[in-house]
Amino acid sequence: MAAPAGRDGSPVRPAYSRVRTGSPPTAVPRVAVVGANGHGRWHRRVVAPLHAAGRLRLVALVDVRPVEDDPAAPVPDGTLVCTDHREMLRTARPDVVVVCTPPHTHLPIALDVLAAGADLLLEKPPVLSTAEHRELAATLAATGRACQVGFQALGSAALAELIEAVRAGRLGTVTGIATVAAWQRPDAYYARAPWAGRRTLHGRPVLDGALANPLAHAVMQCLAVAEAAGDGPVEPARIEVERYRVRPIEVDDTATLRVLSRSGPPIVAAVTLAGEDFVAGEVIVTGTAGRAVLEYPTDRLLLPGDADPHEVPGRRGLLENLLDHRADPAVPLIAPLARTAGFTAVLEAVTAAPVPTPLGGDLVTATGDGPGRVLTVRGINRLLRRAADEGALLSELALPWAVTPHRTNLTGGEEPQRTATQPPA
Repeated sequence: MAAPAGRDGSPVRPAYSRVRTGSPPTAVPRVAVVGANGHGRWHRRVVAPLHAAGRLRLVALVDVRPVEDDPAAPVPDGTLVCTDHREMLRTARPDVVVVCTPPHTHLPIALDVLAAGADLLLEKPPVLSTAEHRELAATLAATGRACQVGFQALGSAALAELIEAVRAGRLGTVTGIATVAAWQRPDAYYARAPWAGRRTLHGRPVLDGALANPLAHAVMQCLAVAEAAGDGPVEPARIEVERYRVRPIEVDDTATLRVLSRSGPPIVAAVTLAGEDFVAGEVIVTGTAGRAVLEYPTDRLLLPGDADPHEVPGRRGLLENLLDHRADPAVPLIAPLARTAGFTAVLEAVTAAPVPTPLGGDLVTATGDGPGRVLTVRGINRLLRRAADEGALLSELALPWAVTPHRTNLTGGEEPQRTATQPPA
């Protein structure tokens, strides 16, 4: 079989990539973080106690800006700090690299990491297109390396309990899965980085929108439940998306999305960053025998027969899981790249959708001023809740301001089935 081609058409180098350039398997893994500021500080706080406990050794931090101090994540003596990940790979020779850089940089950095013989913890979204996903998957197969994707909510014990309930038939046949979330983001949120609120940067897709970035975990949770309700990872047949914005940005802050697959239940996402009241994020699973609701940020779960939601404590850390997998390949990864293929297909459809429709006038209310100014859409919480309950898009709720959805058909033949998500009577 021919070697997989790289981004420039040249073959990848599986022979070189298979060479372990860092520590032998029995040694303490050498770990580096690329993108050490911003959200990368969260990863450093995960790394710090593992370094202190001797579970790993932090050997390098990389960022294009000076690395920020963080009392919860001190930089150990001897740690390489630099601005070039290639220099880091040559000098520090890590075994595991955490990549937490803007999404449009993920693939080239990931390919460099794999070529250097290291495993990956790649922040979500892993890549920005199905073609990039396939290229990364081919390189992983050629190099024999591992890639965990940063959907940390997949390590939730509450999600595991919900998935087990679905597989055990407690909800009957699953007829629909939905997520609803209403957050608020001030003006300062869109000034946090050069790529914030952008569709492209330097000619590369960025897509810092509600669906692709802050509420991506909600979409991924839905795909994970659909995986359990069906016959494996979701393969979307049609994706429908409507995108709206309340600011002069290039991406969505309010959106509805529907994913129809050939065999699994439909998935609807109804989300906003311009909510009237805060809704942390719910994954709603409706079946012929009942309904379940998971508040995924808090791990509170309501199953059929429960009088009230109950908290299910415990989350398995993605980095620790990757270290366990390296030590014993029989330990499965929580969020392997293959599990995220459906999300990448969704992301690609969102990327291809038209520029979000602006909302304004009496529909939008401003509160506060300066960087703390918040914009809200009148009635949006009620509308998103209704969309999730009915398995509908905003345009199907007879709203005068809603637009026709952008539809992406991924397979030919018979139309995928759409089933209402209303709970059973």
